[in-house]
Amino acid sequence: MPNKICHCGLIKSFQYCCEPIINGIQKATTAEALMRSRYSAYATHKVDYIFATTHVTQRKFNTREEVLNWATSNQWQKLEVMEVTEFKVQFKAFYRDDQNENCIHHELSNFIFENGTWYYVDGEFY
Repeated sequence: MPNKICHCGLIKSFQYCCEPIINGIQKATTAEALMRSRYSAYATHKVDYIFATTHVTQRKFNTREEVLNWATSNQWQKLEVMEVTEFKVQFKAFYRDDQNENCIHHELSNFIFENGTWYYVDGEFY
């Protein structure tokens, strides 16, 4: 029986929540849906999806290797969405780092809707 809570925190199994978006079967319909699917992609180490959903102007700032290292060196615990507007999502991602320390990544992310697709642009970190 599949887990009833997706990595992103919604009460749906990953198979019916973020996985179809990550696999390109569905598109994220909102900035929040994209952010949640990107968190799930980090938790499941889907680096190609993370790159594909990063706006083209921002891809030069991180290599695939750096993103994969960040995704795999952390144990992703949970996601807490704090505030959502059409183009911004504030969230906290809870994880254990490679030293087994509890950490929180707190970000206000900016998104853009371009040619029918949502993209992550950048974020302000707290």
